Amino acid sequence: MTSYSELSRQPRRFLALTSYTVQEFHALLPYFRIEFDDYVQKHTLDGKRRTKRKYSTYKNSPLPTIEDKMLFILIYLKQANTQEVHGTLFGMSQPKANKWIHLLHPILNRALGAAGELPVRDAAQLNLSEEEQSLFFHDGTERPINRPKGKEDQRTYYSGKKKQHTVKNNVIIDETCKILFLTSTCEGKKHDKRITDQAGYTFPEDSTVYQDTGFQGFRPEGVLIVQPKKKPRGGQLTPDEKVENSRISSIRIRVEHAISGVKRCRIVKDKLRNWRVGFRDLVMETCCGLHNFRLNFRPWHYEVSAV
Repeated sequence: MTSYSELSRQPRRFLALTSYTVQEFHALLPYFRIEFDDYVQKHTLDGKRRTKRKYSTYKNSPLPTIEDKMLFILIYLKQANTQEVHGTLFGMSQPKANKWIHLLHPILNRALGAAGELPVRDAAQLNLSEEEQSLFFHDGTERPINRPKGKEDQRTYYSGKKKQHTVKNNVIIDETCKILFLTSTCEGKKHDKRITDQAGYTFPEDSTVYQDTGFQGFRPEGVLIVQPKKKPRGGQLTPDEKVENSRISSIRIRVEHAISGVKRCRIVKDKLRNWRVGFRDLVMETCCGLHNFRLNFRPWHYEVSAV
């Protein structure tokens, strides 16, 4: 049975299973502990309002410590196991695993929010002018889902780009590759530019924004947009244009790296099998927060200037 006390003595395996080092795990743990204690003071583990009896860990609990509880949810997000497999790892049945997953995941999300690492979700609350840099990147990312049953949903969620059924989000990152903004999760066939228009986010004047050709036509006033040139229909790019496109791509790769950092958690990379209402959107937000928190300990550095 997997336990924190044993796994923490194996740093390489700990990192592989959770995407966090033991040091990073302990840095996040106090926030998780506060949110868990706050929850169980007001609610039972079944989600009902607590009346008189105080919470206490029962003797045969498969997750006896707060470290085991956070380890449980981090491994689930990183490995994206089926609930049957995940329950077996921690010595519990599938229904128990389901209960703990949907109890601990929102608590982890709130812990990341308390640490100030969750991306903004509402464009009205996004104030990029407060950022120290004036350089930003934005891009869309897709995640595969199971094929919907209804024909209308099949058309809605089918992505011609990925040739499968997906859900999508747009992200905005800064120069350090932290996720600053995450749009709502939408259907796979929706174009990146349309998602941007519906989200309604903007950039400060005099800032520089790198984007790909999927945002063709997005040019806010007072913002320098840097975008590769599309090959003309029936024509070819000149050698100079190809060199410039390559230079832009070498800088814009930062947003791809950031998305890859989020997708270290396979729950947002592999085909999502969790059907709980709202889970698709919340889990992407959580994984963005995990990526942001990790960058505090393992920052990325780029030699190429993006200006």
